[in-house]
Amino acid sequence: MNTASASADETEPRWLTDEEQRIWRSYWHATTLLEDHLDRQLQRDAGMPHMYYGLLVGLAEAPRQRLRMTELAMKSKITRSRLSHAIARLEKNGWVRREDCPSDKRGQFAVLTPAGREVLERTAPGHVTAVRQAVFARLTPEQQETLGEIMQIVAEGLQPNEAGADLPWLR
Repeated sequence: MNTASASADETEPRWLTDEEQRIWRSYWHATTLLEDHLDRQLQRDAGMPHMYYGLLVGLAEAPRQRLRMTELAMKSKITRSRLSHAIARLEKNGWVRREDCPSDKRGQFAVLTPAGREVLERTAPGHVTAVRQAVFARLTPEQQETLGEIMQIVAEGLQPNEAGADLPWLR
């Protein structure tokens, strides 16, 4: 093998096959439409985007309905600056408040307020219906199980455990 062709092969990307391209575009198309569908439902029912709903759910499920901001960013898979902006908007609506961390002068907690809990309780039934209609009603039980397994594999591959990993909540 000559070195010129070896170095050309090393720099050439491994392009997707036609079938991989079809699967990738179907995935991208479906997830884009699903996110838009859920955003529109939540904007209509609660005046908030899907990401904000996810933050409120994360706080509602946490002990004492509070999480450190860094932990909430990790749970939500978003950057700390995006979280800070979102929490500021949720504070303005009265759905969340920040509290200083007594053991760490730089740390803060995000805390779900009673008004935030109420908006979740009011909005959750419509959101569950939207998710069920958009995803689960269209799939057989076997397809649902396969989808769950596939998404778990993809998520595990994108969330490495080693120190220094480039993950959104570390940025």
